[in-house]
Amino acid sequence: MTASRRSWLTGLSAAAAAALVSACDRIAGDPGVRAGLRSAERLNLGLHRVLFDRRTLAREYPEAAISADFPANGSTNPSDPDYRALAEGGFAAYRLVVDGLVDRPLSLDLAALRALPARSQVTRHDCVEGWSAIARWSGARLAPLLAQAGLKPEARYLVFHCYDNLDPEAGEQGRYYESIDLVDALHPQTLLAYAMNGAPLEIAHGAPIRLRVERQLGYKHAKYVRRIEVVADFSHISGGRGGFWEDRGYEWYAGI
Repeated sequence: MTASRRSWLTGLSAAAAAALVSACDRIAGDPGVRAGLRSAERLNLGLHRVLFDRRTLAREYPEAAISADFPANGSTNPSDPDYRALAEGGFAAYRLVVDGLVDRPLSLDLAALRALPARSQVTRHDCVEGWSAIARWSGARLAPLLAQAGLKPEARYLVFHCYDNLDPEAGEQGRYYESIDLVDALHPQTLLAYAMNGAPLEIAHGAPIRLRVERQLGYKHAKYVRRIEVVADFSHISGGRGGFWEDRGYEWYAGI
């Protein structure tokens, strides 16, 4: 593939992602519109899988490129009582649960997470609201954690259940959650980040743990993660589309 053709296809893929996702407007309820968007999403996913090796890295930047201001948007201080109690205790009682289609379910405190193979990377966060910012993220690589848990043969996706409830009136369906497939889960830059710019993660940015999946748009980077559920599919979870915003019309695959 020539460099010019690769650049054209990469641009087309990025344009598809940008065109299909809006932070301000919800997708119309017309079934035809939704079917068309799902088709375009499959094209976007297919292009990324064809164009880029599974281990191709997102661009990393020098320390000098770190943004002076990294906006904290979306939920910035969850009201969940369990979360508030953890925060008041400095997250000493925090446990990350890893369960579902695994051989060895896990319950890890922050010390155990920090003892896992780690990585630091300076990357750009691209938000669907139109802004970007660069930060250094440090955390446990997700692939070794999954190796420790042991994936069952039928495992295909990871679902990240979070503490924040953006729509309390909707009950459990109002809780934030996200999902990624094993291609992104096992990518070397996919982290459970516990530090930002050399300091422990602040509450506004997702403390104590947030997902960093650097080859996707910002809404996929779930904050306040409490549980990772390994599943064969996610159609039975909440709205069945694989994420809080996906259930409300966003595309599931937000590759950039």
